[in-house]
Amino acid sequence: QVHLVESGGGLVQAGGSLRLSCAVSGRAAFTTYVIGWYRQAPGKERELVASIRPGGTKNYADSVKGRFTVSKDNTKSTISLQMNSLKSEDTAVYYCSAAGRWGQGTQVTVSS
Repeated sequence: QVHLVESGGGLVQAGGSLRLSCAVSGRAAFTTYVIGWYRQAPGKERELVASIRPGGTKNYADSVKGRFTVSKDNTKSTISLQMNSLKSEDTAVYYCSAAGRWGQGTQVTVSS
């Protein structure tokens, strides 16, 4: 059973930064599955923002390239999403996901 818990969301001014964290249960789960960060804005479909494979390969949506960075801490079994130069368009609920399971989400609101 894979369990994920997001944290770090909040209200940020445009141009600011925020760091999200996702705690993944179990060393085996963390090292076995691809983990993705998704977001869902009001009135929009959920979209993939970034992903990281157990071996370290990363992928980013075009809208966040150069601004967001995904990383993992193998010792703590956590995956982070560093978000810089935030825009109002980044406002959404952010989720981490692995093995078809989802965390509860954390709200990110970017004010103009």
